[in-house]
Amino acid sequence: MKVILAAVLMGGLLTACTNQEQNKKEENMTTLNLTQEWDKVFPLSEKVNHCKVTFETQYGLTLAADLYTPKDAKGKMAAIAVSGPFGATKEQSSGLYAMQMAERGFVALAFDPSYTGESSGEPRRTASPDINTEDFMAAVDFLSKQENVDAERIGIIGICGWGGIAFNAAAADTRIKATVVSTMYDMTRVSGNGYFDSEDKEESRHAAREALAKQHLADPMAMAGGVVDPLPDEAPQFVKDYYDYYKTERGYHARSGNSNDGWRVIGTQAYANARFLYYINEIRSAVLVMHGEKAHSRYFGEAAYKYMVEGKAEGYNTVGKPNPNPENKQLLIIPGASHCDLYDGGYTELVGKGEPKNLIPWDKLADFFKENLK
Repeated sequence: MKVILAAVLMGGLLTACTNQEQNKKEENMTTLNLTQEWDKVFPLSEKVNHCKVTFETQYGLTLAADLYTPKDAKGKMAAIAVSGPFGATKEQSSGLYAMQMAERGFVALAFDPSYTGESSGEPRRTASPDINTEDFMAAVDFLSKQENVDAERIGIIGICGWGGIAFNAAAADTRIKATVVSTMYDMTRVSGNGYFDSEDKEESRHAAREALAKQHLADPMAMAGGVVDPLPDEAPQFVKDYYDYYKTERGYHARSGNSNDGWRVIGTQAYANARFLYYINEIRSAVLVMHGEKAHSRYFGEAAYKYMVEGKAEGYNTVGKPNPNPENKQLLIIPGASHCDLYDGGYTELVGKGEPKNLIPWDKLADFFKENLK
């Protein structure tokens, strides 16, 4: 199981910003030391305003985020909260998604999850199905209270492992009116079953539980799961793709666990005993599942989509009822795209070299939100 999780987990000064949440911070809210320089892996668009904000979750954790708004925007707008990939930070893929949505007329918030990046929480790089789902709902809380946001028009985007978390949040929180899950992993399924459900048996899960139980006493703070470096010649293509994003100028970031030493070995233990998607067949709001044709993870998105619409799918032991609103559910497969191509669209020109692939249909995502957040 440790090997499985290791494979999975794989400017100028900022514009000053004030918001209602910051103006009335509670006394017990953690004060974060946020960097004041632009340190994203992508350049800031001239079409948006940007500022750093913080907000609190119901677990008492303070999250750091980047708020992007269209320049010269007026009145109340629809808003989108973005996070992921699992083990990444807001300076990477989620920030790019948020900025692209802001260019297209939305208030967009990219946040670091609890225990990650610039957000609070000790010990660092720990994950929890409950806490991570609350992270998304706390982001909705924050956006709902902004003077320039229509609280009835809020959506979310979850990338990679945060696609499964976004699904879980959408199933739980009816304030979320539209959801995009991009190049998704179901972290609970892969943590308990291994890739392609190859370890979906009691014996494998028991062995993993035994190893993690020993790890608790041996070294509970041990880290693992960062992208392998140096890259072995015999590495699978998807591991090479992770390396190309997280370990090169294209996507490397000093605060990203995937770019560095990963997560606590026992920090994702609860994911193996949970199942995120039990109730997604009851999501009435709009959902777009986007995956790459060549992504090793494509089976996660296709199975989740099928279960969401039909109530049953390969890899799911549960059989539920068909979705009451199947007409607003979409599956979009991007031709030629790998898993990591949907992190940044294959935008190699962001680092000044290579030909752009432009594999993320930004306008289609914006149209989906405009249609379902109106």
